[in-house]
Amino acid sequence: MEIAWGAVLQEVHEQDGILNDEVSGKGKVKRIKTNSENDYRGDKAVRHYRRTTIDKLPDKVLLRIFSFLTHREVSTYAHVCRKWRQIAYDSSLWSVVSMRPEVSGLYVQNSESLQALISVRFGPSLRYIELPIELTTNAVLHELASKCPNLTYMLLDFSTAMQLHDFSDMQSFPTRLRYLCICLSEVIFMEGFMRKIYNFINGLEVLHLIGTYEKIEEEEEEIYEVVNVHKLKSATPNLRVVNLYGINFVDDTHVEAFSSNCIQMECLAINFCAKVTGSSFRILFQRCRKLRSLQCQQTSLSSEHMMAVEWEKTALQELDITATDLSTECLIDLLTRTPALRWLSAGQQDGFTDQVLKAYIEKGNPRSLVALDLDLCDSLSEEGLFAFLYKYGFQLQGLVLSGIPHVSDSLWLKVMPSLKNVRILKMGTFTLEGLSKKIPVDQIMDAIATSCGQLERLEICWDPETVRFSDKSQKAIDAVRVRCLRLCCLVLSDGKYYEVVKSNFERADRSTVVRTSTTCKVTNAYLLSHYNDLLFN
Repeated sequence: MEIAWGAVLQEVHEQDGILNDEVSGKGKVKRIKTNSENDYRGDKAVRHYRRTTIDKLPDKVLLRIFSFLTHREVSTYAHVCRKWRQIAYDSSLWSVVSMRPEVSGLYVQNSESLQALISVRFGPSLRYIELPIELTTNAVLHELASKCPNLTYMLLDFSTAMQLHDFSDMQSFPTRLRYLCICLSEVIFMEGFMRKIYNFINGLEVLHLIGTYEKIEEEEEEIYEVVNVHKLKSATPNLRVVNLYGINFVDDTHVEAFSSNCIQMECLAINFCAKVTGSSFRILFQRCRKLRSLQCQQTSLSSEHMMAVEWEKTALQELDITATDLSTECLIDLLTRTPALRWLSAGQQDGFTDQVLKAYIEKGNPRSLVALDLDLCDSLSEEGLFAFLYKYGFQLQGLVLSGIPHVSDSLWLKVMPSLKNVRILKMGTFTLEGLSKKIPVDQIMDAIATSCGQLERLEICWDPETVRFSDKSQKAIDAVRVRCLRLCCLVLSDGKYYEVVKSNFERADRSTVVRTSTTCKVTNAYLLSHYNDLLFN
């Protein structure tokens, strides 16, 4: 009877649609939720959800969200409410600060306001700061030295200076600096300022002196040695990385000066220093036994001076001789005598021929090479490149073969299976000269997706008029996007194919991957052992 009564009762309730009670097989009645109760609880959950805003998040979570914002955005959101103001002024958000408006968008009216910020907002959390000329004063530097004990990175921008502040009374300067970058002026002599900081920068490991190469006009003007390098090297005996970029007065005497006192030097970059001929390199490598990276792009290197260096006795692993116009004989001598070169950039070299590659294979040691840049080396043939890449392509992580008109899709399709470990790849040419047919970019993308699963950066330089694609291009693009999961940068010439690829990645919520060649350039620089130390802004 209990079972029958329970079944009848349940059927009645179901027919009435109220379903108030549930009767078990033993006749015991259990309380369940009615429709009205469900509606009430649902409305309550909705009301609770509507009351849940970003303001309900814990301070630690909110602080984490703010850490992804720029300092200009943080300063704007500080006006929302008192809580957000407190979060925005947390010193942990201000550990890396640029006070240059053209870089960060932050503008401080005067040095007094900056001093207040250093004391109240930055404090011990500050590790990196960039200062323009108008904010580089005695008082600001004193405040940084006393209130920011963990400051280890500093950039001082004097590039627009027409007159320096008076530093004759300067008594303090940050003493724990590991990294110092100074943007030089064309006409302002820095010795008065430099003389005051020599006693505070003995612990420097990374030094950047940035010249005005990009601002030089075609008309020749008088060149001033605005920094006394010979005195500077005496104050910085612990330097590991020295970057002299685009300084029009730097020559081999300055390179020799650094070598005489900085025996711990591991990386020397003298890119765009047109007066350097390489006459100091022999003594440089004799003194600096730890020197592993030499960057001398677009300098005036002499083949005679380069052949005089005892390359077989060096520890050199990374070399940039782009646009230095060395002879074929010199290139053969250099590559066959250097024992373990892992990173080579030899673009824009008319003397880099098949003969050089053949000698490198037969007499050199290409087994340690992981990055190769032969941009605009027109003297190389497709056969010579194929012989090298077929044998050593499997070990390459970075390959730049752009600007060579006769290197077309046929070579890439043949060597792509050998490039299984490549992370950086640049191909194609910006000009139509020498091209007799269209480039089937879909086939190249399919080959990349099949063979280059480790790819991180890719640049295809062929013009939009040269690239041939079809309505089925989406399949090849999908293959690259799905299989090359580490791909973070894909650079294309602006045109119809660029729009197709960009829309494909945007639909997959990867809108930052595809970029145009007018705003981005892919190089092997990411594979340099001192890449992070060589960065400057």
